[in-house]
Amino acid sequence: MSLEIMLLLLLQAEFIALAVVVFIRLRPGKKPCFVDTSVLMDGRISSLAETGFLPGNVKIPHSVLHELQLLADGSDSDKRMRARHGLDIASQLTNSKIIDAGVFRDRKPREIGVDDQLMILARRYKGSICTVDFNLNKVAQAEGIAVLNINEVAQQLRMNHLPGEKVSIKIQQKGDGANQGVGYMADGTMVVVERAGNDVDKTINVEFIRSLQTAAGRMLFAKKLTTSGKSESRSKISKATSGAKTISRSHQKSKSARKPKKTTEDTIIDLVG
Repeated sequence: MSLEIMLLLLLQAEFIALAVVVFIRLRPGKKPCFVDTSVLMDGRISSLAETGFLPGNVKIPHSVLHELQLLADGSDSDKRMRARHGLDIASQLTNSKIIDAGVFRDRKPREIGVDDQLMILARRYKGSICTVDFNLNKVAQAEGIAVLNINEVAQQLRMNHLPGEKVSIKIQQKGDGANQGVGYMADGTMVVVERAGNDVDKTINVEFIRSLQTAAGRMLFAKKLTTSGKSESRSKISKATSGAKTISRSHQKSKSARKPKKTTEDTIIDLVG
């Protein structure tokens, strides 16, 4: 085999290898999703991964694990417990058979924080960030980086309740307004109930009036119902109306009672006269 043919075959082999590398890097669905410290400490990412809704290429940067290790060895008992939980979640992700998750050996310069390192990795590898950190979410979106925020996913998946729908709810505490009670749905949605300030620790029937979407989540407003299923305000009106009718009937009866009855003599006089 001549030297020219060998060089040509080598060039073709290098070209094929380069094409395979480019295809793997640009293949749809294989862009990495870098998880941050907060989402591992939160823990819900493990349940989300088991459903198959997470991207297939989840990466846990080594700098994130290092930060969790520092928190797990710290003096704050609350952060220490949550950090150890985050390390357990990281282990569950890497051992998952449903998603492709692994540790990413990044080299973080000492002068930058973990959040900045995550955004650098996401930009460099054209990936996304998975977080529950509100500030990191806003900064990454401003930088044009795709963000998977589990809090936003949970809020969007909450059940919608339409005005007029009636449910039973336990009043947990008093509200900010006068005579308001506050309860919570099974998914954690807060419900403000009018005229329920004195029903703390009681389960009452309510009817939804409207809903309000805020940055902190969805809030529902409702009115208290009586045992008959009517709203308390309508019940009071009906009681007042029935009371007025009763007074009117009694007044008519008393008026008729005061009217003297005609005797037989008076009737004869009327007929003659």
